[in-house]
Amino acid sequence: MTGERRFTVRGTNNAFTCAHCGVEVRPLSNGSVRNHCPACLHSLHVDIQPGDRASDCHGLLKPIGLDQSGKKGWVILYRCQRCGFTGRNRAALDDPEQPDDWNALVALSGLPREG
Repeated sequence: MTGERRFTVRGTNNAFTCAHCGVEVRPLSNGSVRNHCPACLHSLHVDIQPGDRASDCHGLLKPIGLDQSGKKGWVILYRCQRCGFTGRNRAALDDPEQPDDWNALVALSGLPREG
């Protein structure tokens, strides 16, 4: 992806209802765009590039793994249940209003939960 410019379309950091579990999801307050449910970590395939909302698929993105990036911290790995697209999104553990559920991230990682 060298040379590609990543951008976020203004007005895309909106509240939504999770299509998987029904949680009311609030926008992020840290200047980024929330694209997944902080409770179950599912998302919708609405972007081609992060934040552009240009995909016509709109299939359910199922969290399939967890990665650790030195720059981004924890990153959730996804696969679209409709078209097979795979993507990544930074976990929102630092959001003061509605952070991602730590236990959901731990379960996704395959690590044993703390007592």
